[in-house]
Amino acid sequence: MGRPGHPARFGPSVRLTGITYDSGALIAAGRGERRMWARHRALLLRRVVPVVPAPVVAQCWRGTPRQAQLARLLAGCEVEALDDARARATGVLAGRARTSDIVDACVVEGALRRDHLVISSDVGDLNAIAAAVNRRIDIDHP
Repeated sequence: MGRPGHPARFGPSVRLTGITYDSGALIAAGRGERRMWARHRALLLRRVVPVVPAPVVAQCWRGTPRQAQLARLLAGCEVEALDDARARATGVLAGRARTSDIVDACVVEGALRRDHLVISSDVGDLNAIAAAVNRRIDIDHP
């Protein structure tokens, strides 16, 4: 979880390093959860563009009219492609963490590389992946 004074709290003197959305954030936005939308609007007002790894989009996107809210959220995000270099780095991280969940490994790889706060409902799994390479990531719930 975010620590006091961390960007998740959005205090006036807090400097954001960046935000990465995991599938929990996208699901919350798709459901119209107010807390997630308030956070997203606050980020955009601060000119902070959330990053969503492409595999997270693939995990959540079904292309139905019921996903209008999700489409709206994604319009304000940077969807980071999973190119060859990122795919290999993600695979190495997944191997070290002994996980087959490539989406979670991709989220952690990007967040560690960018020093981002992650918005996710999957705190335990993401922390375990980061710990496998002796790193720590900050995670806050959507």
